[in-house]
Amino acid sequence: MSATQPVLAPIPLAEERRALLAQAVTGLDGASLWWISGYAAGLAQAQLAPQATPATLPKAIAPAIGTQAAQRLTIVYGSQTGNARRVAEALSQQAEAAGLAVRLLRADAYPQRELASERLLYIVISTQGEGDPPDDSIGLVEFLRGKRAPKLPELKYAVLGLGDSSYADFCGIASRLDARLAELGGSRLFAAGLADLDIETVATPWREQALNHARDLLKTPAAAPATLATVTPLRPGHAGAWSHEHPFPAELLLNQRISGRDFKGPRFGQHGAADKDVRHIELSLDGSGLQYEPGDALGVRHRNPAALVDGVLEALRLDGETAVSDGGDTLPLREWLAARRELTRLSRPFLATHAAHAQADELNALLAPAQNAALAQLFNTHQLIDVLRRWPAGWSAQELVAALRPLAPRLYSIASSRKRVGEEAHLTVDVLGYDAFGHAHSGAASGFLAAREEGDQVPVYIEANERFRVPADGSRDILMIGPGTGVAPFRGFVQERAETGARGRNWLFFGAQHFNHGFFYQSEWQDALRSGELHRLDLAFSRDQARKIYVQDRLRERGREVYDWLQNGAHLYVCGAIAMGKDVHTALQAIVVEHGGLDEDAAREYLVTLQTEGRYGRDVY
Repeated sequence: MSATQPVLAPIPLAEERRALLAQAVTGLDGASLWWISGYAAGLAQAQLAPQATPATLPKAIAPAIGTQAAQRLTIVYGSQTGNARRVAEALSQQAEAAGLAVRLLRADAYPQRELASERLLYIVISTQGEGDPPDDSIGLVEFLRGKRAPKLPELKYAVLGLGDSSYADFCGIASRLDARLAELGGSRLFAAGLADLDIETVATPWREQALNHARDLLKTPAAAPATLATVTPLRPGHAGAWSHEHPFPAELLLNQRISGRDFKGPRFGQHGAADKDVRHIELSLDGSGLQYEPGDALGVRHRNPAALVDGVLEALRLDGETAVSDGGDTLPLREWLAARRELTRLSRPFLATHAAHAQADELNALLAPAQNAALAQLFNTHQLIDVLRRWPAGWSAQELVAALRPLAPRLYSIASSRKRVGEEAHLTVDVLGYDAFGHAHSGAASGFLAAREEGDQVPVYIEANERFRVPADGSRDILMIGPGTGVAPFRGFVQERAETGARGRNWLFFGAQHFNHGFFYQSEWQDALRSGELHRLDLAFSRDQARKIYVQDRLRERGREVYDWLQNGAHLYVCGAIAMGKDVHTALQAIVVEHGGLDEDAAREYLVTLQTEGRYGRDVY
């Protein structure tokens, strides 16, 4: 047995099954092993119940089933970008260290039939867009909303929501789940936690409260340790050494504009209407040990633009060299604003504090619950600097740093396959630039990347996206819908399928405003068609004719064939803006109604089934 192969305790399996099991789990991380344990437990309970009892089971299995049926904490998480998963994993590790029987499950792996017998349940869930669930939670959320949801008079539960208060429906799905579980008869242990981008300020006390309740309810001795075991620091070059908190300094190899050969640079017009500046960026991961699969994202730790920092300081008449202490760190105000605080995304708490500082009745009125639509419009059109200029107010340097949210890394879909590009990661980046309220505006992270030159270092890490993967069965066909920079992961998908010799067909739907400026990777797609790496390509350029044509229109036009592909086992993927994702989903539902002969409710259920089966993946933002 090799040094890296896990040692398995005696189990009731034949020798060849043991070897297969050992091979399957070798090299997996903790999160993957936790998922497998919960998945296997669910399968066991489904096969053994109701006729099996601990007395009739093999000795190696009976204690585990008995523990599940008696005292157990179940933690379910729904995560779009990995934050909810990390919080749930931390709680699971703390609970296990405290001696609790605990299982950790991603929402789409949770056996819904077990909910009626659940006694202690913690849910950690992020909100996608305006109050929607993350994709891995759609099936569970629909189940809880539906008529099949059981009454839960014996359930005790708590919910932690992760969200972004720059959206009007902040942590919306968490709040609705919390209310729904109570409506079904569950007993809420304590109020739902609603965490903003500075997650740990809410998540840490929520976990402590959750752990205390679990220890009390499961009768764990008070003396049991509740701290995590000491972790040996990882050496540089080991993939685990790099994370969103400790990014790898990747060397920039290429920064190439791909938005049209005659593009002359940003020409600012109305908000959102600037000419496109889209970059193809190649970064070296050599020496990092980082690995990724097509569908994963690359996290980028950026700095805010110097011009934006100067604008905030000027608007508030503050000295950038003023020393400010916060959270144990002391830095000049300018550095806090450049590297530690969000300057382009607004939040409701900041607006409330600023309204008080400015004594702005208009701004206060927007924060009223009945004004969610108007507040959402403000979030969509104003950056921090716009609010400071529109409603002047006095702030001290210390107050400003305390009120602003921590600077969150940005995630970009990786546009390459390691099997083709080696120790590199490629990105497709839309550089935001527009004019609003008489001033030029730019995107913080996209502008940071656009300004990097070859040889510069970019702090990065890998964010896995397990639900957005090419099929393990290479004979399956795939349909990819990715307008604009949403095409990025599909470049990696096609490369991966070609390098692994997948026999299934690849069909891409791509859209942009104009053929001349927006057909990203045009020559690559044409080469892929000629070589057989890509089998079908449907295009939608919305502004090249009088009638606007979008990818959802092309889907409807090809509806019969799209439905036939799905019926024959094809996997479906959508990547791009949230609004586009909703329009595509509506088009898919209409296709299922028309060509599948189903009513609206059955068509919705059809698509939910595809999602829960892992055959309909979305990466929308």
